Amino acid sequence: MEVAEKRVLVFGSGISGIGAVKLLEKHQADVVLYDGNEKLEEAQIRAKLGADSKARIVIGAFPEELLEELDLVILSPGVPTDLPVVEKMKEKNTLVIGEIELAYQMGKGDVLAITGTNGKTTTTSLLGEIMKNYQDDVYVVGNIGNPYTIAADQMTEHTITVAEMSSFMLESIVDFRPRVSAILNFTPDHLNRHHTMEAYVNAKKNIARNQTEEDYCILNYEDDLTREFGKNLKTQVLYFSSQRKLEEGIYLEDGNIIFHYHGVEETICHVDELQILGTHNHENVMAAAAMAAVYGVPMSVIRESVKAFGGVEHRIEYVTEKNGVVFYNDSKGTNPDAAIKGIRAMNRPTVLIGGGYDKGSEYKEWIQSFDGKVKKLVLLGATKEKIAKDAECCGFTDYMFADTFEEAVLTAAKLAEPGEAVLLSPACASWDMFSSYEVRGEKFKEIVNSL
Repeated sequence: MEVAEKRVLVFGSGISGIGAVKLLEKHQADVVLYDGNEKLEEAQIRAKLGADSKARIVIGAFPEELLEELDLVILSPGVPTDLPVVEKMKEKNTLVIGEIELAYQMGKGDVLAITGTNGKTTTTSLLGEIMKNYQDDVYVVGNIGNPYTIAADQMTEHTITVAEMSSFMLESIVDFRPRVSAILNFTPDHLNRHHTMEAYVNAKKNIARNQTEEDYCILNYEDDLTREFGKNLKTQVLYFSSQRKLEEGIYLEDGNIIFHYHGVEETICHVDELQILGTHNHENVMAAAAMAAVYGVPMSVIRESVKAFGGVEHRIEYVTEKNGVVFYNDSKGTNPDAAIKGIRAMNRPTVLIGGGYDKGSEYKEWIQSFDGKVKKLVLLGATKEKIAKDAECCGFTDYMFADTFEEAVLTAAKLAEPGEAVLLSPACASWDMFSSYEVRGEKFKEIVNSL
């Protein structure tokens, strides 16, 4: 993609937007960085860009006259594609793409990309470890917290990029084509942004849109939507299953993870050899192992990598034990389905901390998954009353409200007795109180460690 001397608007001043500006300026583009948040200060944004940046910064209301000047618009993942100002840009026939598409156009080498509602970060992290054990020139980017745009300029033809892709990122791709893709699962999420489950699923499906017969797509056989999706793809499809033996694919049998493809059957490992717990994590291991295997990574490298993998921060993360109470940080449980996996991983009576930003989710299935494990549910944030209402409907009344995050954690710690657990697994995003689930998880660990 040629951007030299073109007027390019980068929409959004978060980590992805800053990465996009830096990449564009390296290629001599004339950049305008825009953010609609009037509370931001230009000096803060300028500090992130660095002293060398000549980008013009615009904050607040979008200046209409700017529409006439633009050759290209780069949307950060957090910017909805249906905003009125974005619609106007498209009406002017200005090319509007996402930060991921820009990085893909500027980068080199092969891309291995993962999406799905839950398990993306664990699968991406594990696949990143496998690929790094296979060769040196590997970047792990995307929704995992490392902007693709920051790495794009350093890539060569031999680079392998492992990318975690959110639905927001996949909404705005054009030519993005992974050599190997994976869709782990579909459950309702981000409906406040996508409005319908169908639109959300369609955004995720874009990951395979440009793949050809030479490429691979790894899909979950136990998810009805991904299984059906695989029937209509032109790329080569390989399924994984935690529930049944597959004629071809990767599956769990008698606790062994078995890869069976093109007549060759190999046992990768037994689940007892893994450091990460739960069926959902066995599925994540299968997805990452299958992606690596079809790419050509030797089974010995895959085997040693999955056994050595210790898991992901903020995902059912053991924090500490205090007075016989074990504390777990599952701040990455940002939707009910992810939080269900968190509670299922608990093997003792648990005081659960839930609630946060409202993404339009329903919570009854989460409440029903408690299965007698949850001794008390401490609720906070914008969704606390909505969750309480769903809890009442399910006959669960052992809940209480907290006004602040610190109050919720301290209250949970007091309620838990020796031999029990405290689990932060909110089933909600963090944005009503924190800038990210990572910040929320770090705060939880800080409070717990100070007890």
